[in-house]
Amino acid sequence: MGFCRSMFYIIILVSFMFTCSLFSTMAFASAASSLKVGFYRGSCPSAETIVRKAVNKAVLHNPGIAARLIRLYFHDCFVRGCDASVLLKSTPGNPAEMDHPDNNPSLRGFEVIDEAKAQIEALCPGTVSCADILAFAARDSTYKAGGIYYAILAGRRDGRVSVSDEVGQNLPSPFINAEQIAQSFARKGMSVDEMVTLSGAHSIGVSHCSSFSNRLYSFNASHAQDPSLDPNYAAILKTKCPPPTAGTGTDPTVALETVTLNRLDNKYYTELRRRRGLLTSDQTLMDSSLTSTMVLNNERNGAAWAKKFAKAMVRMGSLDVLTGTQGEIRRICSMVN
Repeated sequence: MGFCRSMFYIIILVSFMFTCSLFSTMAFASAASSLKVGFYRGSCPSAETIVRKAVNKAVLHNPGIAARLIRLYFHDCFVRGCDASVLLKSTPGNPAEMDHPDNNPSLRGFEVIDEAKAQIEALCPGTVSCADILAFAARDSTYKAGGIYYAILAGRRDGRVSVSDEVGQNLPSPFINAEQIAQSFARKGMSVDEMVTLSGAHSIGVSHCSSFSNRLYSFNASHAQDPSLDPNYAAILKTKCPPPTAGTGTDPTVALETVTLNRLDNKYYTELRRRRGLLTSDQTLMDSSLTSTMVLNNERNGAAWAKKFAKAMVRMGSLDVLTGTQGEIRRICSMVN
């Protein structure tokens, strides 16, 4: 009976996601048609090179910045689309996305975007959007961290609005299950497989203990520790993350995946199979019948996963973009003109 209910729920979920995807795909196709590879070839031919050099310099100084820039891109695209709204600072009476608890203080990489923007503005004032600079930076970070390259469509315009409350309404929480994450992606017109594929970005980067400490100390009424978590891994995590009741006032960070630290690859999926997914939203991909086969396929074929990752990054980069005369080209990425 439980199996039947589970299958019924998945059928309903897939139907919902198909409907969302159908309408969103139509919008995606319309927006994507306004974007093109080499958009600045005539107006600012050195734009992509400037961004690449800024990213390479930052990653050389701090390898962890690649993960931060990819995350910055995701957090931008999933709230109001890829319009650089995440880069805008709060103004009096209007808390911006960057100050939402999901972004502050964990979101990083702003200085790399600002450096590239300043150099580009000096050469091609009012030409290259902050949204495109962020898209270029995420692409270059993907290549730097994982050797995964893709041509990025450009032609995005910058938004003029950034609202803190919209972050929680759009970004998937680290505490939700695979079906809920799939619904979040479906609302953006992205498939379950794209969701599982992009989750592989968690092979690099870090997470604050507060995002998973419930799995160590207060999972539910029956288990203090999440039974889906490898006990040996849990013991290691406890040495890095004291109980929240310890009153240390700190929130340390832990690597999302340690097998190939700072290397964007498919080892993330191996760790899920070994019950070493750090976040609830990670491990649920292996535990759910909706996504477990996709996890195993990505583990088995790293090359195929890398190709899918590149394709999904391009698709995500076309979410709800502003083009043509919409929005603006900001002179400074942290404020509207």
